[in-house]
Amino acid sequence: MGDKLIWKQTESSFIQHYYQLFDKDRTRIGTIYIDASCLTWEGQQCQGKAAIVELSSLLFQKIQYSITDSCIISMVVGELKVDEDPIIGFHQMFLLKNISEAWVCTNDMFRLALLNFG
Repeated sequence: MGDKLIWKQTESSFIQHYYQLFDKDRTRIGTIYIDASCLTWEGQQCQGKAAIVELSSLLFQKIQYSITDSCIISMVVGELKVDEDPIIGFHQMFLLKNISEAWVCTNDMFRLALLNFG
């Protein structure tokens, strides 16, 4: 029961903080990113705090949001071993949504990392 509250609080507080920064002072949007962060905005990609802040300096001054729904994405990166096969990497993403006071997975994407680019 307590976990549900933590997830909901995290979701709500981040969403509020993000949109408040984006609307009131986009120059501070970099405070929620790190130098390795990536952002794709309407197909335009950038990486790093400075690039994200620069991309966020859009022409309009004010924007108002009406949040109609929200979900949480959880990304898992790991390794697995099946029977006697070699260890292989995998990625799995869960799209979580709070429905009737219960967190449920509305989308689950699993992918084996067949090539290691690291």
